[in-house]
Amino acid sequence: MEHDIQSFKELSKNYKVIFFDSFGVLKNADGIINGARQTFENLIQSGIDYFILTNDASRSLEHLSQNFKEIGFDKDIPSEKIISSGMMAYEFLKQKINSGRVVYVGTEQSATYIKSLGLEAVSIEDINFEEAYLNTIKALVFLDDEGFEWRTGINNCVNLLRKINIPVIVANTDTIYPTNNNNISVAIGGIADFVESILGRHFIKFGKPDIQIFNYAFEHINKGKQIYEKSDILMVGDTLTTDIIGANKFGIDTALVLSGNTIKSKAETVIKSLGIAPDYICNSIRS
Repeated sequence: MEHDIQSFKELSKNYKVIFFDSFGVLKNADGIINGARQTFENLIQSGIDYFILTNDASRSLEHLSQNFKEIGFDKDIPSEKIISSGMMAYEFLKQKINSGRVVYVGTEQSATYIKSLGLEAVSIEDINFEEAYLNTIKALVFLDDEGFEWRTGINNCVNLLRKINIPVIVANTDTIYPTNNNNISVAIGGIADFVESILGRHFIKFGKPDIQIFNYAFEHINKGKQIYEKSDILMVGDTLTTDIIGANKFGIDTALVLSGNTIKSKAETVIKSLGIAPDYICNSIRS
């Protein structure tokens, strides 16, 4: 059965809380997606609460909030409104790694979560393959698709994991992200999947579609006086294989927007081929 295109503005009135994905829903590489700022004004005026559930592990919550402000969201998205897969990776490292070196794949800025735990963060490009050095490495974390030369980075990951047995954490499972209305780029989750397939390993993965981030978000919104049920929440995302299936598994309603990874002309075909069905489809969150 084909989905009718819904008005997001009207759809949102049926919920008390909206969970938004970030890239492809609120912004892309060109900046804020047209109409997103007005949508947040409408939600605030209507008394509808909202949170950002993002697989972006490249920056701290404060930096993510600052980026939203820089592209035009003013004060609408403070850090307490953001729940990221980086937070999940941070909690894992906090519980499992007490000391030593943690190698990261990404920018220096993305290593904030590692450094904040008092661990030594080492770029994948800077590792030393001498045995004594390798013995001090306690984990490898995939954080961002930028900040390193891909050929060197991927080769170093493969060789590192051939030599030592350490936990490998993928803090962002996104395989692609939209750069504009027409194009996509490979995300760090795609690089991690590539390395994983080469080695035949199973990495530890955080973020959507894993329901851990939804559990965390659900507990987070129910810490105040207002108590929400799952039926009160709508998840809005642009990617079937992360945003939509993750929310489906968690048991909340979903709206697929066609402003990011999912192309409008191919949406129904992809939905049928993957067997992942959103409850609603909207062109964007603009109207």
